[in-house]
Amino acid sequence: MRRYGKHTDEDDVRVRPNRKGNRPRTNIRPKHEDAADGMVLTVDRGRLTCLVDDRVVVAMKARELGRKAAVVGDQVALVGDLSGDKDTLARIVRITPRTSVLRRTADDDDPFERVVVANADQLAIVTALADPEPRPRLIDRCLVAAYDGGLTPLLIMTKSDLAPPDKLLELYGDLDIPYVVTSREELENGTAVARVRAELDGKITAFVGHSGVGKTTLVNALVPEERRRSTGHVNAVTGRGRHTTTSALALPLDGDEGWVIDTPGVRSFGLHHVDPSRVIHAFPDLEPGTENCPRACSHDEPDCALDAWVAEGHADPARLYSLRRLLATRERTDGD
Repeated sequence: MRRYGKHTDEDDVRVRPNRKGNRPRTNIRPKHEDAADGMVLTVDRGRLTCLVDDRVVVAMKARELGRKAAVVGDQVALVGDLSGDKDTLARIVRITPRTSVLRRTADDDDPFERVVVANADQLAIVTALADPEPRPRLIDRCLVAAYDGGLTPLLIMTKSDLAPPDKLLELYGDLDIPYVVTSREELENGTAVARVRAELDGKITAFVGHSGVGKTTLVNALVPEERRRSTGHVNAVTGRGRHTTTSALALPLDGDEGWVIDTPGVRSFGLHHVDPSRVIHAFPDLEPGTENCPRACSHDEPDCALDAWVAEGHADPARLYSLRRLLATRERTDGD
């Protein structure tokens, strides 16, 4: 039985009233073709500070993005008030696909990964040679996270005036990791900053390290206070006078020749999210040897084909040892 006749008019159609008085829900999402491109500089309590052209803009995430969160380093599209004036708020409507991610979990039993930084080219792992003592297992874990996330590692050793770097260099020599050794005196007179800067130009570099190693001191030397002020620093979000590395913060190098991302000091670096099969990609001399490995090979078991690959002279045995040491970090604690 027809409820309406053949030639119904719009006025004949009954429409159920919306009792809430809000707009009806729809699956159609706006395209925001006029959105402006920007980069996330820092995130604080739901507010994201972004660089849009030469302006620092505070924004919030649009509802249509759902649970997808933007992090420092993300390239985003914004709409709304992009003036950067005080008390204005823009809206992030798109997040560009990431080229790399630095991820960690709270510990190895935590299944929930946290994306710390997006789109960084390299990971600068800062460690002191003394006071506090180096923590090789934590360095190993940072290396695994870098290889897994598509970042190139850089090792920065501080306080060489208190202890020589030889032992640590011997431990990581077979990994062919670029490194810089600095002392307190060199940091004060600027020679250390120049050497570190040479490794950063033209790249986005995330800095990581546990408390007391001199990471933030080095970042402050690389990006002077006047340079911080020119991009709004972190005051646009918190109103604080000084950044204390409680959240990640992206800072531009002089001459716009690169970015430094300072991250909070870490006490542990969980690797629950890491797929061991991806770490082998950082060892191009060993990767071809995995073709004959058994399915789901951990590369540290009796039937692993890498032993024969190395025995046949295709790669240095020290490289296989380094790979297995890094893969084993998921089974060890950070406190070693």
